[in-house]
Amino acid sequence: MLSPSCTMACSRTCSRILGLSLGTAALFAAGTNVALLFPNWDVTYLLRGLIGRHAMLGSGLWGGGLMVLTAATLISVMGWRYCCFSKSVPCLSLLTALFSSGLALLGALICFITSGVALKDGPFCMFDVSFFNQTQAWKYGYPFKDMHNRNYLYDHSLWNSVCREPSKAVVWHVSFFSTLLCISLFQLLLVVIHFINSFLGLFCSLCEK
Repeated sequence: MLSPSCTMACSRTCSRILGLSLGTAALFAAGTNVALLFPNWDVTYLLRGLIGRHAMLGSGLWGGGLMVLTAATLISVMGWRYCCFSKSVPCLSLLTALFSSGLALLGALICFITSGVALKDGPFCMFDVSFFNQTQAWKYGYPFKDMHNRNYLYDHSLWNSVCREPSKAVVWHVSFFSTLLCISLFQLLLVVIHFINSFLGLFCSLCEK
């Protein structure tokens, strides 16, 4: 059986790894959301206000990005300066663990939900509304949102036949929002591990006393 001191050392190492992993994931989430603001790396769509609301919400920037990065910094501090949190004031260690876990959980969850809704609604693009038996010729909107009889995620024949502008709008939308979804899911997993690791570290510090 591992001694409390050994377990605490493992907990500190785990906190360092978790902090680094969460921070890296947060940077990737922010970068992915930035890419969604520039379809085909073209800035004109953003300048003309032709970016979908899911991308403009920026959940990957402030949710899965900034909030998770802040939590990752706290977790890293707990790993490198663990004695300041555990040996002198155990309650501070618990509060810091709860705050960092809650902050990362909230940010990752917001990013996860937004990405899921974005994938469900489909991309914001210019499409031919006559395809849907309407009178107006072209407009910007969400052509796949009200398409209940066909799911664009599985019917790839719709990807190049519905959206006219930006080119490859569906591929861009699905690729980056799927990436955001996976990143936020990975962040949620790390938060759960951190929560368990923090309680183990606190328990062992109390046992050591």
